[in-house]
Amino acid sequence: MSVHELKRPPVADIRVWQVSAPRALEQLRHWAQVSPLQPALRHKRHGQWFVWRWIDALRDVERLADGLRQQGFGEDSRLAVSGPFEPNLLLLALAAQQVGGELLAVADDLDAPALHHVLWHSQPTHAFVQGRQTQQLWLNHGQSLLDFAGLLGSAEPPQRLRLGLSGGQLWSEEGTQWQDGLTVLLEHWLSSGQTLAFPESPGSASRDRREVAPSGLLLSAERLQRLATEIDSRLATPGTWRRRLCDWAIAHPEKGLQRLIKNRVRRLLGFHNLRFIWQATRAAPAQTTPVWLAEFKRDIA
Repeated sequence: MSVHELKRPPVADIRVWQVSAPRALEQLRHWAQVSPLQPALRHKRHGQWFVWRWIDALRDVERLADGLRQQGFGEDSRLAVSGPFEPNLLLLALAAQQVGGELLAVADDLDAPALHHVLWHSQPTHAFVQGRQTQQLWLNHGQSLLDFAGLLGSAEPPQRLRLGLSGGQLWSEEGTQWQDGLTVLLEHWLSSGQTLAFPESPGSASRDRREVAPSGLLLSAERLQRLATEIDSRLATPGTWRRRLCDWAIAHPEKGLQRLIKNRVRRLLGFHNLRFIWQATRAAPAQTTPVWLAEFKRDIA
């Protein structure tokens, strides 16, 4: 596969797109050694849950790193990734770091002029882009795209999960439009050793979240606000006695009835195992966070 490389500007400040995870590979190798058969990643595909064990993740990263080298990717290269967060994107990002190149995360909702601006200033040598429309936009800008299957080569496919999901799990329903998102995901996933799960699509995120019942959410301020809006739409109309009962139960869960109602709301949202919501203090939303979300927030400076 030919790789299109643009001439880099003499001075290119790429910090706004750069992904920093200095200990990621060290941590991945640690979990592959101490918990090789434990689930590292889960992703719903074609209506079925698939799982990557820690040893699978490490092996895939090593194969992808070899594939990148064959495509001319080296220490002076820049890999741009764009699209929803899911295992392929994370594993390829780690492979780029293993080779020693730079990693950039580019929003997948840019129009043509905005994308031109990003590509001109960031000058990626290689790109991995998801979504047909987004791929075509990048191709129109003269960027050749990497093929994940071709990079991975012959490898065992991920296992289809037949049993129920259990244990501590992190959850993400974001993409590269979250500027710091990939750094956040790599840091929390690899430092905690918990499973990181992803929905099949943005449209199925609510349903898939209920199936996973995660213990932690990794969300941007914008996504947290949209989640709050979604929750509000699922509850009774504000001002009705049912809504007042629900709000009262959530705010004062001291007695049995209130606790029962609150637990029902949590299960409806897929929050019955939830312990925390990651939230950067510098990116806190302007709107007031509902009680049923605020109690889970863990502010990170």
